[in-house]
This record gives sequence, structure tokens and C-alpha cells, in this order.
Amino acid sequence: MTASGCVTVHGELEVVPTATKSEAAKALADFTAAYNAADKAYDPALDADRVTGSLGAINQAGLKARQKNNPDGNANHQTLELTDARYLIPKKAGWPRWFVADTDSNRDQDDGKQDTRWLVVFLRTGPGSGWRAAYLSVVTPSQLPAFAKDGDGQARPVAADDGGLSVAPKDLSTQYTSYLQKGTPDVWAPGGTTSGWREARRNTRQAGFSYQYIDRPLDGGTFAPLGLETEDGGALVFFSSKHFEQQTAAKGLRPAVNADVQALLSGEVKSTLTKERVSSQLVYVPKKGAADGGKVIVLNRLPGLTAAKGS
Repeated sequence: MTASGCVTVHGELEVVPTATKSEAAKALADFTAAYNAADKAYDPALDADRVTGSLGAINQAGLKARQKNNPDGNANHQTLELTDARYLIPKKAGWPRWFVADTDSNRDQDDGKQDTRWLVVFLRTGPGSGWRAAYLSVVTPSQLPAFAKDGDGQARPVAADDGGLSVAPKDLSTQYTSYLQKGTPDVWAPGGTTSGWREARRNTRQAGFSYQYIDRPLDGGTFAPLGLETEDGGALVFFSSKHFEQQTAAKGLRPAVNADVQALLSGEVKSTLTKERVSSQLVYVPKKGAADGGKVIVLNRLPGLTAAKGS
């Protein structure tokens, strides 16, 4: 899957908007209603057909864990409201089709002192499938660049292999996970989810325990990167990745297992606990040759525990 590649299905070669505004609004409303129902009941089945990709993996695993630990549902449920929606709908031919809903939520950080926007990417993989939310990122309005528009005022999609960017979208997951493992390629702007995260992992210390981190690309199918062109020639891109954290205990010790991990655990934790997480990132990718060095900036990272294994 690419962000804007022309895929021929049922002879659909015409380049058209991927959705109408009414279709986009209905997709957002259906997702929000299903999300609230699932969160209130802690039942992953209630929104399984409204999520996919990295958001789907995180959402479904989280609900599964909370359902196991709270079989009577979410006593503290607060209804999610997504309002003031602005739809970024690109034109493309064939499938898959996708768009971005830029929304205001009632979940602002810092007790409402920090205004945020929720960006929800909706994906439809074929004529017989429905719209599902594949990515979610939370950003401040100041973080959002101005988006490029075509002659009809539609958002401009970025191809996965776009050579005009400092990093092509299809390479982001591989380069991000390689950087976390080895420190190369050094195309990432310093920050808590890049240099800061590498430093924190290197400095993990606990007497009697050793830690190992493994990072893997996640960029196929519904996990593929999706991006929109910005006015300055760069792009705003959503992409996914997978991360493993293995904790090994010295003889006589055992890794601690909390309730959320226990709910997703396979095997028995004797001396080793491996946690598996899926993560989605929203990044700004400058155009190739940009004056500031062309570093990719991570604007938001959404990780979630999806599995755990003991041995």
C-alpha cells in the first residue's frame, strides 16, 4: 500500500477525491460512537469493525486487557467528543482510499490549559469495506504546518516513494527503528522520542535485572505510511513501528508483572518477561535539501502494549 499510488481495482483509474465531506463526517461519527461504546463496556468487539492498522492493534489489545481486569466495564467512562472537524481529503485513483479528520476533542491536556487537535486517519481498503480509523495523533495547533492544496482545494497526497523529501515515507519505519537500535541513520531531530528515548534505554538500570530492546519496522498493509504535502514542499506523515522490551532477572529474582501485562501474557514468567508494543508516529518530513538540515521531526507518538510473553 502506498500513500497515493494508483491501484487498479474494478477498472477504477479516475483520480477522484477519496471521500465526500458527508462520507467523512459519517465515518468520524460512526467511529466515535463505536469507540465510546467499546470504552464504556471494555468490549473490543464493539469497535473492532471501526479500527485498523496501528490504532486498531493498540485499541483492541488495550480493551482486551481492561475487559479481563474489569469485567463489569468502565466505571469511570467519559464520553469522547470530537467536534470542529476539518477534513483533509486527497485525490487518488483506485484503492486504498483514505482521509484525515482534524478535530477538536474534549480531552485537552493540562485541564484544558493546553488546546490540542486530534488527527484521525480513516482508511478504506476496497469497495466492499467500510471506513476504519488507522492512525490517531494528538498535537497542538501550532505544530500543524499549512497543507498544500490542488486547484480544486483538495489536500495533496504524498507518494510512499516520494524522492523530493529528506526521507521517503516508505523508509520512515525502517529508518526510525534502525536509529533506535544503532543511532543511524541520523536523520531525526533531537527529542524525547528519538535521541531522548535512546538515551533513556541505554541508562535503564535495576539491580539484578538486564534489559534488551528490539525495534522492528511495521509498514505493510493497513500499517503502511500515509502522508500529505505541506505548502513548503515537505510532508506530514503517519507511520507505524513495533518495539520489544525484554527484562531478564538474575537467579532468585523474577520480573514484576502488573495487571495490564498479566492480561495479555502468554507463557509463565520465571526469569524473563518480553513486552511487545505497537507504536504510531506523526512526523514532519522536510523537503530534500532544506536549509535546516532536513531532520525529521516527531510531532506525536502513540504506543500501546499489544502482547507479553513469559519464560
